[in-house]
Amino acid sequence: MVLEVAVIDVLAGSADGFEAAYKRGREIVLAAPGALDVRLVREIDSAARFMLFVEWNDVAAHEAFRESDVYAAWREAVGSYFAVPPMAGHYRDV
Repeated sequence: MVLEVAVIDVLAGSADGFEAAYKRGREIVLAAPGALDVRLVREIDSAARFMLFVEWNDVAAHEAFRESDVYAAWREAVGSYFAVPPMAGHYRDV
């Protein structure tokens, strides 16, 4: 299992809309082959910053998702809220 961690900054004043879009889009990500779990947290100190955690079977599953129509649907659901492209990386337990 690998953990994708993405820092997402949303446009000022759009955090509540982004949360609602995420709730709809969460099921889109979970439908992707190799997606195990999805979680979003909102920063207390900066209301426009979120961290997205997605557990994947492996990096290849995430890369396949990024090339799929499922990813396009996810970006359509949430992408208009992004202030800048999310910064993401893959992590493993140690």
